[in-house]
Amino acid sequence: MMRVYAKVFTKSGRNQVVEISKKQFEIRTTAIPAKGMANEAIIKLLAKHFSTAKSNITIVGGKTAREKIIDIDI
Repeated sequence: MMRVYAKVFTKSGRNQVVEISKKQFEIRTTAIPAKGMANEAIIKLLAKHFSTAKSNITIVGGKTAREKIIDIDI
């Protein structure tokens, strides 16, 4: 299991994962931060970035905040 920290920018012009360091990321998503839509988009983007299933990614901290703590089973 790997724990990463992400700063999230919602309502962005593009979907993008930028690796700042090995455990820090900036994630930009076009989704709006309502009804968990942005969190779902973040999980989908990270699953694609790490080539793993969405079920292997869990937001463990910051579900309603811009800065998130995310566990990834690789």
